[in-house]
Amino acid sequence: MADRTIQGGGKGDGIRTFAFPVEQSVCGVGMQVGVMDPGIDWHSHAPLDRIHRIDFHIVMVFGGGPVRHMVDFTEYEAKAGDVLWIRPGQVHRFTAPGEYRGTVLTMQPGFLPRATVEATGLYRYDLPPLLHPDATQLASLYASLAHLRREYEDTATLPLSLHTAVLRHSLSAFLLRLSHLAASSATAAEQQAGTTFTLFREAVERDFATNHSVSAYADALGYSRRTLVRTVRAATGDTPKAFIDKRVVLEAKRLLAHTDLPIGRVGVAVGFPDAANFSKFFHQHTEMTPAAFRAELR
Repeated sequence: MADRTIQGGGKGDGIRTFAFPVEQSVCGVGMQVGVMDPGIDWHSHAPLDRIHRIDFHIVMVFGGGPVRHMVDFTEYEAKAGDVLWIRPGQVHRFTAPGEYRGTVLTMQPGFLPRATVEATGLYRYDLPPLLHPDATQLASLYASLAHLRREYEDTATLPLSLHTAVLRHSLSAFLLRLSHLAASSATAAEQQAGTTFTLFREAVERDFATNHSVSAYADALGYSRRTLVRTVRAATGDTPKAFIDKRVVLEAKRLLAHTDLPIGRVGVAVGFPDAANFSKFFHQHTEMTPAAFRAELR
């Protein structure tokens, strides 16, 4: 998948960040599409047994399974017909690489124009990485991906500039279908909650590092606490407090994994000025101390 690495997060970072290997792409374009198969070195030197980060998009369309894959410290089980979309900056880890079968697409940030990036929701980190298309959706994705792969491998028909332009259009068509599937999956869970949950989710994403109070979010959004509880539970199955805490824990894990910040400073970065309170909170939600979590990754 990539054999060139860069260091991320700062000096001594325990997690390697893999850059998109432009030199391995056909004609050096900013994308790749190929086969996942035990007999093909499709993942190159990626550390399959260790957590690592990527600075590009990976889309895996599974032709077999089940396969377990960790994304941002959550384990997902993908089966044949499922799609896993990992975005730049997310940490992930492979398991049982011999069981990965299907098609893998990688894309360098900047390969598509800004308007297409916005239309396809490439950086919607709030959307679930694992998608379960129905038979009709999967058939459309397969057809679009097959067309993209043919264009990617056809280097003789067009000059490089036109070849790249055609790839951008074909990739955009595939990603528009994929992003519609991702957004539909999220919308299905939010239909009952509607705008209220959307506003709450956006507020949490913006303010979780400084605001952990359900009442404060309810007041800022102009809803009663009871309304917010009912809305968030309908959309996610969680309470608003659990939703906030999960986002705080995820950010803490990212900082512990990606950087060498002292644990006390990690706590401050996610809204805990007191290091002891941060350690207690982290242990309560992970059954590990921050130091033990970091040590496990190094």
